[in-house]
Amino acid sequence: MRQHLPPDDPRFIRIVPALQETPIFQPGQHVRVLERFPLGHYRVPLYLRGRIGGVERLVLPAIDNEEEGFGLNAGVKRHYYRIAVPMSDIWTDYAGSSRDQLYIEVFETWLEAVHDA
Repeated sequence: MRQHLPPDDPRFIRIVPALQETPIFQPGQHVRVLERFPLGHYRVPLYLRGRIGGVERLVLPAIDNEEEGFGLNAGVKRHYYRIAVPMSDIWTDYAGSSRDQLYIEVFETWLEAVHDA
């Protein structure tokens, strides 16, 4: 019997990536959500900007939907990453467990590597 893996399972990704479709970040790596304030539509909550999280997993490549919404994307695909950010880093008065984290998928163009987290 053939095993069917969900598309976001890291073992599923067996496709040779095209130019600029290779993931920049890897699971376990720390990243910072950029503090940008673009005009128009964007997909990153204000309360996450500037926060540091850990990459949980890669999500299959996709077209940058922010640029696509303005007709600026010629079809280049990049990755989304599921990141985990400690709740106490987001809300300083958070009263839950110190192990609680917020999980969110963020597009590659909103992330930068953190080398000393």
